[in-house]
Amino acid sequence: MASKPESLLIPERAQYVLRALVEEYIRSGQPVGSRTLSKMPQIHVSPATIRNVMGDLEELGYLTSPHPSAGRVPTELGYRVFVDTLIHVKSLDASEIKKIQTNFESGLNPEELLKTASNHLSEMTRMAGIVTIPRREEVVFDQLEFVPLSDQRILVVLVTNEKEIQNRIIKASKAFTRSELEQAANFINRQFAGQGLTTMRDAIKNELESTRTDMHDHMTIAIEMASSVLTEDDGANHDDVIVAGQTNLMTSSDPSNVELLKNLFDSFNQKQSILHLLEHSIAAEGVSIFIGHESGHEMLDEYSVVTAPYGSEGEVIGMLGVIGPTRMAYERIIPIVDITSKLLGVALNSK
Repeated sequence: MASKPESLLIPERAQYVLRALVEEYIRSGQPVGSRTLSKMPQIHVSPATIRNVMGDLEELGYLTSPHPSAGRVPTELGYRVFVDTLIHVKSLDASEIKKIQTNFESGLNPEELLKTASNHLSEMTRMAGIVTIPRREEVVFDQLEFVPLSDQRILVVLVTNEKEIQNRIIKASKAFTRSELEQAANFINRQFAGQGLTTMRDAIKNELESTRTDMHDHMTIAIEMASSVLTEDDGANHDDVIVAGQTNLMTSSDPSNVELLKNLFDSFNQKQSILHLLEHSIAAEGVSIFIGHESGHEMLDEYSVVTAPYGSEGEVIGMLGVIGPTRMAYERIIPIVDITSKLLGVALNSK
């Protein structure tokens, strides 16, 4: 049996207080005290009662106090209860939806649509917009041929996916005869025909590291030259995430936590951690929200990530979303991410 939503374990009065406190903290960025809450029209109890409720919420782990004399701020658990069960999500107005549609109806190709989505998310939220690029289909190796040129250069004719031909020139460590090159090509073709280039590259790397001393000369030649050919630009798309608006986080983040912000910017440059997080949520339906430590990546401990899948022809092909401080306006960010993912899918289908 599914457990009850966390907020249902909190008395109704405490739910009102928690929601009001989170909303006020998101708005102001300052710890919220009982007197501030008592002036809100939806709170109909005295400051003393509010203090007692806030104390109970702090004991339960939903609030914390940065200083003994300060008000309270939400914890990650408090934010989680808020976004799961207490939030009042605001619908986008018609003009905002029309603006997104217009951005996607400008005769853009698929790659331009993805960049537009990332920029749009950043502009509307004033945070970092992220979009994953759909992975290309696996490139399958068919065969290659080595052709000797002058100055120890070798022309490599690489055939993939049964019909795609690429010509590459590599510099060999020494001069090889045509017969040696033929033997090397035959060895590679026998060993790897029908494999994906990524799998093939990994296997060749392992061969170089573990069995070089046990190989015949022509096998060593083959493995070394194939390794030179199968560089990281072998047809896979390694720029897998489009990020826009990273500098927005400089103004929205806690200025005292410079080191954490630096680590996050480094992750934007490398992109692998961000990609891993997005791919982890790709099976989810609708909007997913990762708050602080929930992402599993240290550089996001003080941030939240709101994501949604986008698709084409009925299949999910990527993810998009927003990265910002945990003190983000979730009630507005959620519909922006949701609508953008849907309209991007419509635009891609029309292509």
